[in-house]
Amino acid sequence: MNRRVFLLGAAAVAGGFGMARAQYRKVAAAPASTVAELQHDWKRLLASNASVASDATPVVMTDAQWRKQLSPAAYAVLRHEGTEPPWTSPLNDEHRPGIFVCAGCALPLFTSAMKFDSGTGWPSYFTTIPGVFATKTDLQLIVPRTEYHCVKCGGHQGHVFDDGPQPTGLRYCNNGVALRFVPLHA
Repeated sequence: MNRRVFLLGAAAVAGGFGMARAQYRKVAAAPASTVAELQHDWKRLLASNASVASDATPVVMTDAQWRKQLSPAAYAVLRHEGTEPPWTSPLNDEHRPGIFVCAGCALPLFTSAMKFDSGTGWPSYFTTIPGVFATKTDLQLIVPRTEYHCVKCGGHQGHVFDDGPQPTGLRYCNNGVALRFVPLHA
């Protein structure tokens, strides 16, 4: 790749993030007590669905077992830190009440009330269920980013940025193929 193509691409990406950041400002700020309630009251939300794992007992499988269990796209993201193309996940348009769980092990990661439209093309959340992620620094794009993984199966979920809406100011930018949505039953 020549320098000109790289610089033009970098400028386009920066412009896209600027437009997405403007959309964050449109998101109504939730009171801090709401964030705490969203983070700590998730077990009540799970009471209606027994198929969702609610503990973080580590899942250990061989690479062949993971490959057999996951779709090719989910395998590439969860096991090899891939990234799905933007705007391809049906979870971008998921607005029903429910829980977003890890596609690898069903650990609850986010509630639907934590989700917001970031305009980036990936499902985004301003907070998480506490204790479900381990983080590490990712230097693949030269600029350091914080990558997060499921604590139960080690599956790569996405990256967290500090350009999200209030009250946290965070944007957990998640790969949709790394998640499964469990709707709440009325």
